[in-house]
Amino acid sequence: MTSRTQKLRAACMAAAAALAIAAAPLAAKEAAPTAFDPVAHSRVVEVSKQLRCLVCQNESIADSQAELAIDLRNQVIAQVRAGKTNEEIVQYMVDRYGDFVLYNPPFKTSTLILWLGPAALFLGGIAAFVINVRRRKRLVAEASKPLTAEEQALADELLSEKKE
Repeated sequence: MTSRTQKLRAACMAAAAALAIAAAPLAAKEAAPTAFDPVAHSRVVEVSKQLRCLVCQNESIADSQAELAIDLRNQVIAQVRAGKTNEEIVQYMVDRYGDFVLYNPPFKTSTLILWLGPAALFLGGIAAFVINVRRRKRLVAEASKPLTAEEQALADELLSEKKE
């Protein structure tokens, strides 16, 4: 490669890097302000922390950056602005999305699996483990039966041949 080609390549790479740096602010989005007043903002945060992000499922809508969580936060903001109480807002979300939207769903027949499912899986795993251990013990016990007289004689004969 010639010196001129190397210089041209370096200039192109520098221009591409400068273009990428200059274009980065254009791609950034500005966060939408939610603090319309401190009391209302604290209510929005309080309600948002009670609701589960339906996309992430392990974050509240207050913590999630998923588009659905942002939409749900905007619904909470709109309802706070409309003058609804925290309980009314939570009930609206439950009516619309079901008990799964709550971080602490109520104990009732439709949420029974949410409350008892983990315990049932744990107990089922322990039961499977105990059954497997007992089965293996039985198989080992069956495999280690005492030798018959013929097998003992054959073993003695083979051992005596090796010593000689």
